[in-house]
Amino acid sequence: MFFGFKMHQQTGAAEFFRRDKTTTLEETMELIRNRYVDRVQLDSLKDDAINAVMDRLDPHSVYIPQREVAEANEDLAGNFEGIGVEFNLFRDTVNITYVIPDGPSEKGGLLLGDKIIKVNDSSIISKTLPIQDIRRLIRGKAGSNVKLTVKRGDELKTITITRGRIPLPALDASYMVDSQTGYLRLNKFSETTYREFMENMEKLKGNGMKNLILDLRGNGGGYITQAVNIADEFLSGDKLIVYTQGTNIDKKEYKASKEGIFETGKLVVLVDELTASASEILAGALQDWDRATIVGRRSFGKGLVQEQYGLSDGSAIRLTVARYYTPSGRSIQRPYDKGKKIYMEEIRDRYEHGEIINPDSLHTQKEKAYTTNGGRKVYGGGGITPDVYVPVDTSSFTHNVTKLYLDGRFSNFIYQYYMANISSFERYKSPTDLATHFQNTEDAWKQLVVFALKDSIYLNKVPASDRENIEERIKAYIARLKWRSQGFYEVYNLYDPIFKKGKQAAESN
Repeated sequence: MFFGFKMHQQTGAAEFFRRDKTTTLEETMELIRNRYVDRVQLDSLKDDAINAVMDRLDPHSVYIPQREVAEANEDLAGNFEGIGVEFNLFRDTVNITYVIPDGPSEKGGLLLGDKIIKVNDSSIISKTLPIQDIRRLIRGKAGSNVKLTVKRGDELKTITITRGRIPLPALDASYMVDSQTGYLRLNKFSETTYREFMENMEKLKGNGMKNLILDLRGNGGGYITQAVNIADEFLSGDKLIVYTQGTNIDKKEYKASKEGIFETGKLVVLVDELTASASEILAGALQDWDRATIVGRRSFGKGLVQEQYGLSDGSAIRLTVARYYTPSGRSIQRPYDKGKKIYMEEIRDRYEHGEIINPDSLHTQKEKAYTTNGGRKVYGGGGITPDVYVPVDTSSFTHNVTKLYLDGRFSNFIYQYYMANISSFERYKSPTDLATHFQNTEDAWKQLVVFALKDSIYLNKVPASDRENIEERIKAYIARLKWRSQGFYEVYNLYDPIFKKGKQAAESN
């Protein structure tokens, strides 16, 4: 500070160490505030200006407005403050689809099937009110009260609930597929992921697990350290797991450092086009060291590392600061030089351009080839290509079936069907029991055909394969309402082609 002050005295540099130095953007905002002919929303202008800057960077550097920061952080924190329910908006009404056991809502008397009419004095009966706004009305600081007006049958009730801290599990399902093969599905890499993973791995090993199917489909990533910790449980010695490097960030290596819980058993990892970031770090490390068989479809292709920086007004920026590289030295980041829109639409283009035939056709001569520890060829620049490729059957699902799954129509039907027959589902003691012994698929199908007809969706002439797929989903969605995501995956995996291939890989010698 002393030398800086002396330099300022000697050079007379007016800008050196000035605390009131402003940018041209700040000067422009000040002029608009004080001189513009009309009143304007300066916060919106500021947000638009920052977003315009971020749009010139990579697709994963984003600006988070102050009002959205808490919600953006919740998913990675592994918890949020609220009342402890899941709900769906059917037509114009919020329906409670799950009440967390021993949570604030259960203690307050809220039940499955209740319909929320008002939050405090605000009506939420609406076809246009965004579900994010409904969520913000219901959530609030732990310890605060919220008054809900609910419809239960034909009766209106007023229920006051004291909000609390609600966990957001990173693990969707964990169970033994058979006497030797375990299954574990992670939906994100939050602050609690490694702990949840280890707790469930201990249970699976205690049940005799020799093979593991690790499902990372749909997992968009999260904290790199969580992925590294899990990779360490599968890799022996001090093997390199991933390294990061950027223009302003020195190279940093992450290596295995401890004896892992599952270093020698048969390991299969399931991936798809929504497997991204930290999930790809884990899958890439296991593939490069030939530790796991990767099954499914080519992953998203996000090889960039973000750090979040808070701004003075409470907003934040998640800025890409480095690229990550798998142990073989490959970056799996897809090109983004044609803009964010084209970059994000690339996933859709995979379906439209027939990326279902042969994984060898996924790679061009421009992509650099690398080798795994065992000498197998792998590629960078476009996600993780699986060792066992399972294509999407694009011939399946007619236009009417596609319409059925839009806007929650199918979920709405399943909810209504479940609530109308809830007593009959009490006889099923497990998801497998329901999948095996549920005999009313014909009745459920007929009711679904009538339900869909209200929205001009004609299911009575769909191909037999579509009907079979829908009837399988009916059982899986019913299991979700009764046993949450655990039940859904125990049933859905019985029919899922990627899971079936994964199970075959786990059982092979």
